[in-house]
Amino acid sequence: MMGVLAVADSMAIPTSSSLMDILNTPILSLSLIIFAIILIVIAQFNVPFAKPSHLSQHTAGLSSRNPSYNTSHKSKLFFRILTHVLVAVLALGLIIGSALQALIGHQQAELTEITEPMRVQALVTIEGISDSVYNVATDSGYRQVAVISDISPLVSALAVEDLDAMTSNFLIDENNSLSNNKLYENNSDKNNGKNVTYRVLLNAYPKKPSKQSSKKNLDNNPFDRLNYLQPGDQLFMSLALAPLATSEQALSNPSGFDSYRWLRGRHIDGIANILTVGTSNVTNTEVSKPAFSSSSYLQRFQTYINQGRWQLRQHFYQDWSTQTTAAQQAKAVTLSLLTGDRSLINRDTKDLYQLAGISHLLAISGTHVLFLAIMLAGAAVLLFDRLWPRIYRYVPRWQVRWWVMIAAAFIYALFTGFDVPAARTAWMLFAIGLVRLTLLPVSTMRVLFALAVLMAWLDPYVLWQAGYWLSFIAVALLLKYDDASYTQSAVISETASAHSASIVETAFKRVWIIGKRVFKLQFWLFITLLPITLLLFGKASLWGLVINLFAIGLFGWVIVPLNLLAGLCYLLSPAIADSIWLLVSAIVAKLHELITWLTSLPALSEAWLYTPMNVAILLMVLLSMLPWLLPRGFISRWLALPALTLLMMTVYANQQSLTTIPTLYILPTGDPYISAALLQYPVVNNEQSSTTDTHKTNISWLFLSDHRPNAARTMPSNLTANKLAMTLAQQLGSLSVDILEGMVVQSSSAGLTDTLTTDKTYLASNANASALLPLTVFQLNQHLPISQYWQAGRSDRWSAFQQAYKVTSQPKDMTNISVQRCEQGKTWQLDNGDLSIQALTGWSKIDSPSVWDCTVAIDASLPIRVLKYNAADPLKSTPATAQTLTSSSQLPTHQANMPQARLILNADTHQRIWQMWTLLCPVEPPEQPRTFRNVTWLGHSTSQITNDVINRQTITEIITYDDKMPEATLSLNPVVDTTNTTP
Repeated sequence: MMGVLAVADSMAIPTSSSLMDILNTPILSLSLIIFAIILIVIAQFNVPFAKPSHLSQHTAGLSSRNPSYNTSHKSKLFFRILTHVLVAVLALGLIIGSALQALIGHQQAELTEITEPMRVQALVTIEGISDSVYNVATDSGYRQVAVISDISPLVSALAVEDLDAMTSNFLIDENNSLSNNKLYENNSDKNNGKNVTYRVLLNAYPKKPSKQSSKKNLDNNPFDRLNYLQPGDQLFMSLALAPLATSEQALSNPSGFDSYRWLRGRHIDGIANILTVGTSNVTNTEVSKPAFSSSSYLQRFQTYINQGRWQLRQHFYQDWSTQTTAAQQAKAVTLSLLTGDRSLINRDTKDLYQLAGISHLLAISGTHVLFLAIMLAGAAVLLFDRLWPRIYRYVPRWQVRWWVMIAAAFIYALFTGFDVPAARTAWMLFAIGLVRLTLLPVSTMRVLFALAVLMAWLDPYVLWQAGYWLSFIAVALLLKYDDASYTQSAVISETASAHSASIVETAFKRVWIIGKRVFKLQFWLFITLLPITLLLFGKASLWGLVINLFAIGLFGWVIVPLNLLAGLCYLLSPAIADSIWLLVSAIVAKLHELITWLTSLPALSEAWLYTPMNVAILLMVLLSMLPWLLPRGFISRWLALPALTLLMMTVYANQQSLTTIPTLYILPTGDPYISAALLQYPVVNNEQSSTTDTHKTNISWLFLSDHRPNAARTMPSNLTANKLAMTLAQQLGSLSVDILEGMVVQSSSAGLTDTLTTDKTYLASNANASALLPLTVFQLNQHLPISQYWQAGRSDRWSAFQQAYKVTSQPKDMTNISVQRCEQGKTWQLDNGDLSIQALTGWSKIDSPSVWDCTVAIDASLPIRVLKYNAADPLKSTPATAQTLTSSSQLPTHQANMPQARLILNADTHQRIWQMWTLLCPVEPPEQPRTFRNVTWLGHSTSQITNDVINRQTITEIITYDDKMPEATLSLNPVVDTTNTTP
């Protein structure tokens, strides 16, 4: 089914409404379930059994003496063949039906998706609770799933008063239509365009206010009312609709996160950016009906539950701004553990949990659902024992407990959003109880597998959710876990009672066995889930192996039970619940402090594990784990050695493929004007190097630049130094870069030359884009060592800049880095001469920042390929689009065999750069020519390079970061070449 979704998503398959009418999704799902049940029944009653040897001899004697026995034997053989054929047909039908189910689901999504951008005014119905809250102080945006209807094009900008007037007119029209149904039916044909509905993700992000209006915007922001919209509310908004970004566009995402699949998994049809919000809700009880509530009572019940979740969030959100950040995040995590609402958790806390490897603890999983179900079932049984014990005459005690647990599990799963882990637990309780009730000989593993298949049939897009795979695989691994320490513990108990051992010794042995058991279980889960984690997220934290040892027990046995108890008490006495929540928040806050201290230790400074993972490697991992997954003794575990050896060789070869070929990776940054390029060059003869590792076989240089032109107005960058540094560190780690030989900031920074600002808000938010790249260098140096740092322009204040940042951010043990000016003529090269880096521009002695930008030329004896980095799969990084200049494509004969190649990384933001280069850098004399086999220019479409410079540099290929041609090259008749981009 995943293959069908992937193929249908990548190919333009025409939608067929007739196919969807013939093969209705519920009918097809029901047919698949019936086929599966028949197949299970046939397989269950057709299990072969072993006959004793004396019965086999007796059967052979009967067959020789009795001809009727031969006839019956042939008929049994015929029916057995018929059974196998029927099983094959049913299995083939299940495969074809699953593919059709996925195809129909994809076509249904295609019919309802938004295909083109447009500005509209629409009636918005809030569905569920928002993913985040709108907060200007913390730069947090509002994201909310909603259904939009009564859509009409937006002719002109609407004010809040216009939307309120539209709401009044809508109520009047709806009341008239309800009083006169015939008139409404006659006018319905005229309003077919307004009957279209979309399920969209509403977005509203804070805008950076000007200095004059900043106070007014903070005090009176029209978007602040978004936080008070409850599930089921309806109001008019003006929106800017946009289609979903495709999976191919995930290449430009710095983190490799596939937003298309994530939104498709939530059945989102498009993105809606909020322009204006009305203040009047549709409050008329006759017409205030959510678009989804008219279909079923279950969805209405879901709306009421979501309103309860929203009210509980508002309870936690009281006096939010008066609390410290640590207290806020402790309460935010407490709320997340109770309702699955992560809207109050900031980015730093999420990064902390990811680094600690315990992000899974923030999700509502089986632990939460089972604890609440067990608590309520125990209370219900206690009440029945005291008040109505006669009920056990009709219903057994375990069935009473089972029904209460099912009801509690499903209600709580709905209360937490009915995500995959919670839904899986609720359905597992129902299925296991049903198996016990019907006395079917079905194992728990088969129930889990059947439930996973059933959820995929009902919703094929659930296969694109990481929680689906992690939830079911983790439970399956727990079921297959084999631990012999249980029998060892029983033996110790018997020997202790027999020999009257001391209490201290017995307790010490039991604690040792329990600790050993917990470590084995955690090690088993970490190793077995590591491949799927790397495949889904591209990285895994090594801290998870350590922190999960105590975090799982703390959450499972202390925090979650207290949190659930407080949630139950909240229904009766909010004051008691607040006291318990205060205790839980204090425990969570101390845990955050402990995790922060642990992750700052140098023992595991390189906590992230980056290993490119694909389906082939995952199959090798499965073959290596197969002897441990099958019953003990079924297959010799020594047979895992060949698969494990092949796996290690494949992983090593993939890692080496990233470093053995000279490559320049164009790294996505999330800003169209901020560029990052990583050069990886293998060292053939590395006798000397400026790095501390004299045996290094690879040299890495990182180049950063800001291409915003000085003469044009552009949108300011939304990047922060911390975000950009974390993104670059992750990208470098995935490319096996653990040390940088050099880092070059090709754009000058006014923060290093003007009066230094030590304001904490300025340093944290990087409102001045010129300070973004130097701060990124400083923060990236804390993640991996950088031997050299070249900075364009004047950098006299770099030492003071570092000191000011250390004072404002109050870090511990931060490493300083010295700076060198990137000026024209500055050169670095390997001792063997295979690679050299030279600054072509940059004159910081001139009192004009317009000539400070530093364009760099990379000269190499080996060709350097230029690739667009693929964050989702670095091994599948695609060649950059090169445009060959026809005027320079034919080289002289004596230059065609030159071994060297040149790659020019351009960084000009003003036309004076190349004017200065033309004046100060004349053409080299012909008696000492320095020519190259190929000269590739890499820059931005905003570059001010001229035709004269292109000809004098003998540039043969042009590559741009934004895939657009500069103006100077339009007259040179470039030819697009995407196949050969290697100089």
